[in-house]
Amino acid sequence: MPDNDPLLETFKHTAYQVSGHGRRQVHILKDAMAEEDGKRDADIYGQGQIIEDFQDKIADYLGKESAVFFPSGTMAQQIALRIWCDRKSLNKVAYHPLCHLEIHEENGLKELHHIEPILLADKDRLIELADVVDMPDQVAVLLLELPQREIGGQLPDFGTLEAISAFCRTNGIKLHLDGARLFEVLPYYQKTAAEVCALFDSVYVSFYKGIGAIAGAMLAGPKDFIAEAKVWKRRHGGDLISLYPYILTADHFFDQRVGKMAQYYADAQTLAALFNGCHGVWTEPLIPVSNMFHVHFDFPKETVQSLLEDLYRTTGIGLTGTLREQGRNECSFEVSVGDQYQNIPQEKLSQMFELLNSRLPLLP
Repeated sequence: MPDNDPLLETFKHTAYQVSGHGRRQVHILKDAMAEEDGKRDADIYGQGQIIEDFQDKIADYLGKESAVFFPSGTMAQQIALRIWCDRKSLNKVAYHPLCHLEIHEENGLKELHHIEPILLADKDRLIELADVVDMPDQVAVLLLELPQREIGGQLPDFGTLEAISAFCRTNGIKLHLDGARLFEVLPYYQKTAAEVCALFDSVYVSFYKGIGAIAGAMLAGPKDFIAEAKVWKRRHGGDLISLYPYILTADHFFDQRVGKMAQYYADAQTLAALFNGCHGVWTEPLIPVSNMFHVHFDFPKETVQSLLEDLYRTTGIGLTGTLREQGRNECSFEVSVGDQYQNIPQEKLSQMFELLNSRLPLLP
């Protein structure tokens, strides 16, 4: 979206915004460095105490034997799937039609690793046990994303996860977790990260989404698997001479925010209820299962954009800087609740939704 988009520009100048932790500015590195005495050595090509300590810390949190830090989740997940496919001499993986690897990575898995994806389930629903049992092809590995972002952050119930995991293990299929937002779903499951990850052979987590670091990801699993992943990381150019700016912010904000996920989850439910109380507005899911959800307007994008711009100027509260056209008479946007939500005065938030609800029935 161009920087001069009117909605985005108006949104940027609001005093309060309902999503995230704030604008991605360089101060987050300064915040993380504030606790440093400057005496620790930088990591060098994937080695050194600063990276190894963090890898051990996250491996322990996830309940896995070992872990390796990557500059990107795209790199981490392609490598994970490549390893499992090589071990079975079977270049087929299964995942959801709206999986990140399928729609956001320019066919990297196919072009770089010559791996064929098998798409499970309809694009507008979650993968169920029956989809896995009835797979038309043999696959080396199944990838599950928790939550499924492109359909509003929906989640299967934990019993379904257990059943899928048991089926995969019985049938020699590796199970990989796209846990880009794993931390955010733990309050819903009422499970520890280790309890969820125990169902999976390998796990990827992100540090720039709910955690809010600069960038970076962790891939965790058995020791021999991670040893092989480190070789592939070098082959992909992932061993920068130093990754410590990413690691320092990931470690700092992990400690700050992983314990706040229950608050973000509760705030998301409160916020979703406000949207669902408005004429012609609904959320997916209706009741969020994490800190994220999608908001749908049953009105044309141009009409909603004009209304939001006016409300932003009137109330000083920004709901979104982008709208996605879903059809001729529908548009949507994504919400991911973070630190910013708690900073919004309740009376201002109430005013925003009262005005929104009063104006929506008047739209053409």
